[in-house]
Amino acid sequence: MPFAKGVSAKTFDFDEQGNESSLDYDRLLKIVLAAGFEGDNLSEADGINATKTLLQRIQADQ
Repeated sequence: MPFAKGVSAKTFDFDEQGNESSLDYDRLLKIVLAAGFEGDNLSEADGINATKTLLQRIQADQ
């Protein structure tokens, strides 16, 4: 993490409870947060929504 320039979340499969079943997201997110990898301008939820909106806008322009 000390040399990471960015973090992305990928998913492959989900269980009945909506958890990613092939990756330990609880452990992974703890590592990311412990490294101080958080945005300064938006809350986590607002950052997720802003990213989704950006991707949808770019897709619509294609």
